[in-house]
Amino acid sequence: MEEKTFRDAYEVLQRHAETLRNQEEPNIDDLLDIVNESVDAYKVCKQRIDAVEKALEEALVSAGLEGAGRGERAAPAPNENGGKSRPAPSRGFDDMDDDTPF
Repeated sequence: MEEKTFRDAYEVLQRHAETLRNQEEPNIDDLLDIVNESVDAYKVCKQRIDAVEKALEEALVSAGLEGAGRGERAAPAPNENGGKSRPAPSRGFDDMDDDTPF
């Protein structure tokens, strides 16, 4: 796969997932191409996500917020009743609910 953007690679994954979801009978002749293209696209997405996470971590460290980049959260601020509010659940690339069959 030539150099692609995250968006291009993600669209490949979405297209292949949709193809696999909607086919009546498995098309074995195309399956190897779909798998190879999907693996390549996944690698591009993973590489871009890792690069963004690293850049974010470095930015947080340089800003003096070094524990915040790896899922560590600051203690929630008390709410108006003096209690602690619960943090919102995180949504990451791996948490996406898209029913990808691979």
